[in-house]
Amino acid sequence: MLYTITPPKQLSAKVALPSSKSISNRALIINALAKGKLLPDNLSECDDTDVIKRALRDNPYEIDIKAAGTAMRFMTAYLSVTEGEHILTGTERMKQRPIKILVEALQFLGAEIAYEGEEGFPPLRIKGKPLKGGKLEILGNVSSQYISALMMIGPTLEKGLEIKLLGDIISRPYIDLTLYVMREYGAEAEWSDVDTLTIAPKMYTEREYMIENDWTAASYWYEMLTLLDDEDSTITFSGLKNGSQQGDSAVKYIFSLLGIKTIFDAKEKDELCDVTLKRKHRMLPRLEYDFTNQPDLVQTMISLCPLLNIPFKFSGLSSLKFKETDRIEAMKVEMAKLGYVMHDADNSKMVWDGERCEPSEPIVINTYRDHRMAMVFAPLCLRLGEIKINDPEVVSKSYPQYWNELRKVGFTIIEE
Repeated sequence: MLYTITPPKQLSAKVALPSSKSISNRALIINALAKGKLLPDNLSECDDTDVIKRALRDNPYEIDIKAAGTAMRFMTAYLSVTEGEHILTGTERMKQRPIKILVEALQFLGAEIAYEGEEGFPPLRIKGKPLKGGKLEILGNVSSQYISALMMIGPTLEKGLEIKLLGDIISRPYIDLTLYVMREYGAEAEWSDVDTLTIAPKMYTEREYMIENDWTAASYWYEMLTLLDDEDSTITFSGLKNGSQQGDSAVKYIFSLLGIKTIFDAKEKDELCDVTLKRKHRMLPRLEYDFTNQPDLVQTMISLCPLLNIPFKFSGLSSLKFKETDRIEAMKVEMAKLGYVMHDADNSKMVWDGERCEPSEPIVINTYRDHRMAMVFAPLCLRLGEIKINDPEVVSKSYPQYWNELRKVGFTIIEE
C-alpha cells in the first residue's frame, strides 16, 4: 500500500494520543506476576502490547510475539519464573535481534532456557520454575529492556535481586520508569548505589491502575506544529503528566528550543491533564543533543532539522542499529531522497552540516517495517507540499490511529 499525504494550512485541534506502550507493557507483566485479575485501565491498543496481552491470556505453547522487541525481552524473563514450558518466537527480523545477554543473565539465576535456532537469538525454549535470585552483574550499555525484564521478576525471587550495572548506563529513564511502575504495584525496589539496583523479595500487590498516554507519540505533533510555523495554530492532548516518568517527556524541553511552548492544565505534576502546544517563532543556528536517554525521538529530529535548515550533531544513537531496522542507515537513505546528505560515525553519532544532493522525484519514503519511519516522515508534507509513504500500515505497532488522527485535523491521505 502507498499513501500520498497532503497537508492542511492550519492546525487547531484536540488530538487523541495512544496510551503509553512502555507503561502498558510493564504494567501487564507486573500485573500477571501479581496474579492480578483486573487488567490495567487505558491499555495501549498497539501491536506490541497486544501480543503480550494475548500471550498472558491464552498461554499457548508457542508464543509468537511478531516484531515486538519489548515483548520478546519481557516475556523471556516472565516465562522463566512462571510454571510451564513454552517456545518464544517472532518475525524473521526478530530472529536476527540479539538476546544472549538477557538469556545468560537469567541462566545465571538458574533459568532453563535453550536456543531453538542460532545461539544468541530467538526462538527460545523456556521451562519456567521458581528461581532463588541473588546478585547479578550486567553491562549498563545494553538495551534497558534487558535490565527492566530482570528487574520486574526480582520481587518473585526467593532472595530478591541485586543488579550491578557495569560501565556506562544508557536509557536510564526507562530503568527509572520500570522502578516507578514496580513501586506502584507494591514492590520495594531502588537505586541502592549509582550503579546498583536492589529489589526486595516482596511480592507485588494487585491494584487498579490507570496508564498515562504516550509522550513519544506526542513528538510527531510537536514536529507538525514546528514545520507549520504558524503562531495561530495550536494542538491539545489529554492524558499526560507534567511530572511524567516517561523518558520521552523530554520532548517538551527539546522542542522548546525550536519555539514550541507546552502548557499544562493542572496544578499537580502527577495529575493527568490536558496539554496545549503553541508556536512561538524561534530559530537555532545549530542543534547538538545526546539522545542516550531518548533514542525513540532521534528519527523525529533527524527528519525535522534539515527542513528548518538547522545543522545538527546527534550522539547516543548506538541502540538505533538494533531496532526494527537499522535506523541510522534507513534515515541516511530516506533523507537523501529529500536532498539532504547525512553522515554517521562510530555507530552512535549522526551529523548534518548543510550538505545537499539532488532530491528524488517523486519522493517515496520506504518504512522498512519500522513504525517510526512512517510517523516522522508524514509531517514533512507541511513543508514539501506532499509526501508518499510505502507500507504505511506499520504504524499499528505503536499508534494504530495515527492516520485517522491526521485525517481528522485536515490532512488528505490518498491510498494507492
